Amino acid sequence: MRICFTDGAAVREVEARPGERLLDVARRDGQPLEGTCNGELACATCHVIVAADDFGRLPPASEEEEDMLDLAPDARRTSRLACQIVLTPALDKLSVRLPTSSA
Repeated sequence: MRICFTDGAAVREVEARPGERLLDVARRDGQPLEGTCNGELACATCHVIVAADDFGRLPPASEEEEDMLDLAPDARRTSRLACQIVLTPALDKLSVRLPTSSA
């Protein structure tokens, strides 16, 4: 499966496997996402903005994730934490943008 990352003007399409977290795919590709808490929902340093057309394909965010997103700079309606997105075949060709604060 493929995931598309947009960081400023740079767009990269990368390989991913079902069951991987989006954060792990981003790190492997060298994307500038910290993920300081390593998925423990204690920070928002892996905040990404999901393309509006793709947002509905994701399962809803948990209340804890929503609370962390409230603290994320540049958060949008389609913001999510990359550590909380577990990839499935239904998310093939998911497109995410790194917020200005991450880039």
